Amino acid sequence: MRVDVVSIFPDYLAPLELSLIGKARQDGLLELNVHDLRDFTSDRHRTVDDTPYGGGAGMVMKPEPWAQALAAVAADRPSGAAKPVLIVPSPAGERFSQAAAQELAGEERLVFACGRYEGIDERVMEWAAEHFTVRPMSLGDYVLNGGEVAVLAMVEAIGRLLPGVVGNPESLVEESHSDGLLEYPVYTKPSSWRDREVPAVLLSGNHGKIAQWRRHEQYRRTDERRPDLLEHFDAAKLPRADRTAFADLGYDIVDGHLKRRADSGGDSA
Repeated sequence: MRVDVVSIFPDYLAPLELSLIGKARQDGLLELNVHDLRDFTSDRHRTVDDTPYGGGAGMVMKPEPWAQALAAVAADRPSGAAKPVLIVPSPAGERFSQAAAQELAGEERLVFACGRYEGIDERVMEWAAEHFTVRPMSLGDYVLNGGEVAVLAMVEAIGRLLPGVVGNPESLVEESHSDGLLEYPVYTKPSSWRDREVPAVLLSGNHGKIAQWRRHEQYRRTDERRPDLLEHFDAAKLPRADRTAFADLGYDIVDGHLKRRADSGGDSA
């Protein structure tokens, strides 16, 4: 996979040289190119922003430097190749998720446009649609100073899904959000630590019971911390033990979906 990032702070992306993503770059599994937006300006001050039309606070990123930068990135494309995906971090974008990361990990080329100030002139997005598949994306319902932090998170989430990046592929299957649920709690040695014991089932050697305990802990933790994820959980084919686990948490299964009972003490699902 090739990833291009355009930013006015290219050094912000330096952490992508570390850890598994950095090793993936060294091994040729991930090609990462960072471009300085100011290299595509035409004035001696290397200006990338101006005041907004219609008034208001803050500054808006000028369209021409962005068009020049993105055109340069788009031009470096083999003949017949599909349009690169242009991801624009924005609190007004679609929510980035594990499912989105898995989808994007299947792309050949991703381009990230790191906005700053009040954002990028909207006409850039309209123009870019001729050369890219444009996807504004948000990490969550909050505002950052710029897109670089979001890009660090998204590149790591996507990059670690590429074949060969994570040493044990099975770890990708068992982590949070891989199946729409949060991950079960994990423990290591010693078995007793500061008067706290590792759950006995994990020491039993009974792999069937361990797998069931972990699955039920996923249900419990998701209900406790992110009950919204259970609204879309497919419960139609759950085995009896799992149905019992959800019943103990205060859920009924109606038409294959979980519905919290009114007398369970929680909010209605």
